Amino acid sequence: MSITSSKTLPIAFSPCPNDTFIFHAWAHGLVPGAPPLDVTYADIDITNHLAARREGPDVMKISYAALPWVLEDYRLLPCGGALGRGCGPLVLAKEAADASSLSGKRVAVPSERSTAYLLFRLWAAQQVPGGVGEIVVMPFHEIMPAVRDGKIDAGLVIHEARFTYQQYGLQMLQDLGSWWEADTGLPIPLGAIIARRSLPINAETISGWIRASLDYAWEHPEASAAYVMEHAQELSVDVAKSHIELYVNAFSRDLGEDGYGAIEALLGRAAEQGLVPAFDLGLLRA
Repeated sequence: MSITSSKTLPIAFSPCPNDTFIFHAWAHGLVPGAPPLDVTYADIDITNHLAARREGPDVMKISYAALPWVLEDYRLLPCGGALGRGCGPLVLAKEAADASSLSGKRVAVPSERSTAYLLFRLWAAQQVPGGVGEIVVMPFHEIMPAVRDGKIDAGLVIHEARFTYQQYGLQMLQDLGSWWEADTGLPIPLGAIIARRSLPINAETISGWIRASLDYAWEHPEASAAYVMEHAQELSVDVAKSHIELYVNAFSRDLGEDGYGAIEALLGRAAEQGLVPAFDLGLLRA
């Protein structure tokens, strides 16, 4: 589907509070001059694979870790994504322990093409002697119960799990965001907004609409509340609010040099270690 034939802009983003908060105004016709959105709500693991297959909507939220597979066909937009400090993925287990406890163990992850998994692989290469054992991919909402019930030894979790893992009686082995920031001094790249390069609208125009939607959300924080909670997957109002405060920040409006530098550092290091395909880093800004 393309905007030229439908007069709407097909877009996919997650039902997580940070995405619905950012895109609420645009999705509800509150951004002057912007075309109506045809919204698909999809987990980021789904959009990562749609983008890799050159399928799905013209604009999508994907993991920064998935960019090496798609940059020739999709442009990274400098706004609307999730990147920041103090917001990294967590490695959880039933008992408090250090990184060495994961040697040879089974670890559940929500996706093998996510930024969380990429950070985990980079961390484990440094910190887990001999490496972890089996990697088990499972839906995000199943990971903490599986760790609690002893079905797996540890789990890699993201987003609202930062606020809820204690409810499952779990312990944090590592905050991968804290590790990344200490190791590099850079913020953590999590989720990116991409647009198909073949679109008849230029990226700057789409970015302007996203920024206008975000500015509206910041100026009218209560306007999006019902929409956010409608899609918040049974999160409490307080958890949804904490989620937005953590993941929607200045980088959501503009990546800037620190943002681009963090993305280049993450993907450059990953390419050097063979965790992602080699690609032209210059495409991140082109």
